[in-house]
Amino acid sequence: MKNENDSFLKGRIRSIKFALRGAWLLVTTEHSVMVQVTIGILITIVGFVVGLSQTEWLVQCLAIGMVLVAESLNTGIEKLCDFVHPDYHKKIGFIKDISAGASTMAAIMAVIIGAIIYLPKFL
Repeated sequence: MKNENDSFLKGRIRSIKFALRGAWLLVTTEHSVMVQVTIGILITIVGFVVGLSQTEWLVQCLAIGMVLVAESLNTGIEKLCDFVHPDYHKKIGFIKDISAGASTMAAIMAVIIGAIIYLPKFL
């Protein structure tokens, strides 16, 4: 919410506060995000155990981030659809399915990236 009396810096701090609140709400209320964060933490621990290279860490972090961003956007789209049209509607269902499909594609790509990074280390 914009306050006309805020300075530029105050406005940015307020924006960061809202963004952090949103991230906290996602992690503490959305089960799919909780699962993805847990998987991200576990795979990060495994990364320390096997000693990933700098490049492998960069790619792994990008993959984890990609999944979390996709899950976050999917959640936002689903919440908006439910707010706009609480009852079942074919077009809303189509939109929600596409949104979920994007999260699924991100997760599949992250699994492929994980396999490329980790399979050689365990075979």
